[in-house]
Amino acid sequence: MVEKTIEERKPYQQAFFASKPTKFTKFLRTCVLWQLVKFIIINIKMTLMLLKSHK
Repeated sequence: MVEKTIEERKPYQQAFFASKPTKFTKFLRTCVLWQLVKFIIINIKMTLMLLKSHK
């Protein structure tokens, strides 16, 4: 079975719509404390990667 290309799909089909974020997802996206925690974790990971590459 051959899939249809994007040009062959009709607009407004289910594949064109994004899911609606939940309340918890919205909270995580807007919570400054959570963003700070994620920022720290990413920076620790990058620092570890750099330290491993400079050995």
